[in-house]
Amino acid sequence: MSPELARLILAQICLHACMAGTRMAAPLLALRQGYSPAAVGVLLALFALTQVFLALPAGRFADRHGLRRPFSFSVVAAVAGAGAAVAFPVFPVLCLAALLTGGATGAAVISLQRHVGRSATGALQLKQVFSWLSIGPAVSNFVGPFTAGLLIDHAGAEAGSLPGYRAAFLLMAVLPVASWFLVRRTHELPPVIAPGGAAQPKAWDLLREPVFRRLMLVNWFLSSCWDVHTFVVPVLGFERGISASVIGSILGAFAVAAALIRMLMPLVAAHLREWRVLAGAMLATAVLFGVYPLMPSALTMGMCSVLLGFALGTVQPMIMSMLHQITPEARHGEALGLRLMAINASSVLMPMLFGSAGALIGIAGVFWVTGAVVGAGSRAAWLLKDSLTPQGRQDPAKV
Repeated sequence: MSPELARLILAQICLHACMAGTRMAAPLLALRQGYSPAAVGVLLALFALTQVFLALPAGRFADRHGLRRPFSFSVVAAVAGAGAAVAFPVFPVLCLAALLTGGATGAAVISLQRHVGRSATGALQLKQVFSWLSIGPAVSNFVGPFTAGLLIDHAGAEAGSLPGYRAAFLLMAVLPVASWFLVRRTHELPPVIAPGGAAQPKAWDLLREPVFRRLMLVNWFLSSCWDVHTFVVPVLGFERGISASVIGSILGAFAVAAALIRMLMPLVAAHLREWRVLAGAMLATAVLFGVYPLMPSALTMGMCSVLLGFALGTVQPMIMSMLHQITPEARHGEALGLRLMAINASSVLMPMLFGSAGALIGIAGVFWVTGAVVGAGSRAAWLLKDSLTPQGRQDPAKV
């Protein structure tokens, strides 16, 4: 791993941890204030709402301006969102914080992924660099919730007091500032000049390609599983009387497992086939979702969380590797934006659906229904096996 890639990973950890910690603390505070699981579902959905509308413009902006300028705007938005929750820890402001920190993270991720993907050469290096880069969200999904949970339980006069929540949001507001100092020294890559003399292509043209559509469908199935886990574990833990720090630890165990598997993947990247990894992850997730709600204690929930982290942790590097192989270089940012918009449109709707479904069929039912859908959808991942040439890259002219 190069020093520049290491700095970018650390910068991603700092910014993403801001959103991840806020995403854990805000629902718990809303539940403490007496809001229903359905309201919490709406709050969680707002972390993805901004990304739905900003993803495509952010991708095009990254195609034009590179890495540093989009990242700086993201830092400002993240600090503003978490800082607002420190000053006014009430439900409407928590919703604003969700919008700002979620949108900031999405825009920053697009610019980072585009920069790293353009720096790589060949299918093998794509899998390696995206395996390293994907460690960032996995680590931040541990750092953010775990530190926020500790502050909620221990920074106030008593566990779960309002000063503890304010301390958690304050730490989340400081983290993005550190990320900017890590990114500002990064060397920008030369801009990609799109072929002239043709009409400006539309992002939706990418969806005309069957391979791109199938890859987006697989991505949607698996990202929905992340949403289910993020939403259901705090609600399930709250119903069982588990403390905020233990809930944060369960979510953190998932993140640590995802990080560990992603640290291993660059070492065995030459032996991995994207479609096999994706299909295996979907089948394993279906099984784990079937047994997760049957676990009787925080310890056994944590064990399921670890296994789920191993399964879902393999997904993003494979998705990103395939995405960069099947789209032309001049449209990488646009393709990344379209991917992020699609999965976050789902993330807006799914938590609200989870909240309503949980009220009707119970939290266990949400796990079981999602597992059944993902298991049935594994065929889409299997069909990706013929999408790449032996050299690992589809002809960009086809996209």
